[in-house]
Amino acid sequence: MTAESSFRPPEPAPSPPGPALARTSAGPAVRLITVSAAYGAGGSVVAPALADRLGLPFLQRVTTSEGHVAEPGPADEQLTEEEARTTPVHRLLAHFTQAMPAGPTQSPPSTHHQDEHLRGHGEAGIHRVVAAGGGVILGRAAAVVLGKERGFHVRLDGPADRRVAQGAVVEGISQEQARERLRAADKARIAYVRRLYRCDPADASLYHLVIDSTAMPLDAVIELILVAARAHSAAAQGATARSRPAPESGGPG
Repeated sequence: MTAESSFRPPEPAPSPPGPALARTSAGPAVRLITVSAAYGAGGSVVAPALADRLGLPFLQRVTTSEGHVAEPGPADEQLTEEEARTTPVHRLLAHFTQAMPAGPTQSPPSTHHQDEHLRGHGEAGIHRVVAAGGGVILGRAAAVVLGKERGFHVRLDGPADRRVAQGAVVEGISQEQARERLRAADKARIAYVRRLYRCDPADASLYHLVIDSTAMPLDAVIELILVAARAHSAAAQGATARSRPAPESGGPG
């Protein structure tokens, strides 16, 4: 499995004096971040690092950098090897990339059933993370599934040539191999979101923060997201506090 698609569960936090957020700079608690990333934008590096910094679970994407369904990870979020052999999701993603719709279409019944299967598989992990109290989710159209009222949603992208260069470094492969993977992964991931959710994963309106992550070191990208996510959380908490009715002042009866 390549670095661009690898699963890494959160490392157990050392016995800290304080909450999980103690490993980050002071700020309001951030419980849920989603990361959508084009190939070579560094999502496989940034998302697990965010989970580690925040002491949160990490949920990997459904598709690999080769444009296939991700192999199972140790946390029961992905298909097991047996399930992968007996389910149509590999063929379904191949079908997506061969006939990717430009807009809303009506799927034939058999394909509709497969759509529901793949959508349910991808969303089940998202809902488990939310039900467990939060986490960092890579891919899975999580920003679309959750909507902007739940979580902090980030999109990582950049010019194709720079993503090829960064993808080659991240995965330890040649730029020629990275260019092939960019074509396959971008095509599969765009098809996944368009087919299942009728939208474009590059649509900036889906996210709270969009970054050209090829224009700066990935360490800087991670810090930028943490600062922005804490600011978003603080603003949301402030808005909630302001919306509460003021307590009635007590007075003589």
